[in-house]
Amino acid sequence: MRIRYKKWARPELEQSPFYVDNPEERRGKWKEFFKTPTFPLHLELGCGKGFFIANLASKHENINYIAIDLVDAMLGLAKRNVEKVYKEKNQEIDNVFLTRFDIERINLILSKEDEIERIYINFCNPWPRGKHHKKRLTHTRQLEKYKEFLKPGGEIYFKTDDDNLFLESIKYFDETGFKIIKKTFDLHSEEDFWENIETEHEKMFSEQGIKIKALIAKLS
Repeated sequence: MRIRYKKWARPELEQSPFYVDNPEERRGKWKEFFKTPTFPLHLELGCGKGFFIANLASKHENINYIAIDLVDAMLGLAKRNVEKVYKEKNQEIDNVFLTRFDIERINLILSKEDEIERIYINFCNPWPRGKHHKKRLTHTRQLEKYKEFLKPGGEIYFKTDDDNLFLESIKYFDETGFKIIKKTFDLHSEEDFWENIETEHEKMFSEQGIKIKALIAKLS
């Protein structure tokens, strides 16, 4: 998703207590920086404008979250959305950190000591051209990286509008030793599939009549 440059984003992020500018320094030590280090640690890859993480994290105060994106403008909007949702609920922002990093190099900021229990991947770039498939966040190359910091039994929650990406991702998970414990080709027809927080992309695609595909993959 392209977004216009926002000159206010970088200054606001630098002043935010829940934005991390040098995530490499926290590798293997993320839990120590949360108010309650004993809580489970979950991760969102490609948080965009932050609507999903703001609503998820504020709803589950007994879980700690890290949300990653590569674009300052996106993270600036995510920061504002987190602040807005937590303010509406009269909650302290103490269980979520935002950070800017290239997900292709994610092992530079996370290790097995971080014990990530769940990863969320929502509507990532499908990279439809064959030569770009390795850039997919669900590609085997990326899944092998996630296995280095995902706890045994940890899960990946994935949803997309793209049929081809979904079908090929099923193969990627199988090739890397993940077990798909649930999947659907029409998420909105299955109310009890999981606790679904509708993203902006999701709403847009659904209004266009595009069915949302989703799965849960577990690391054995």
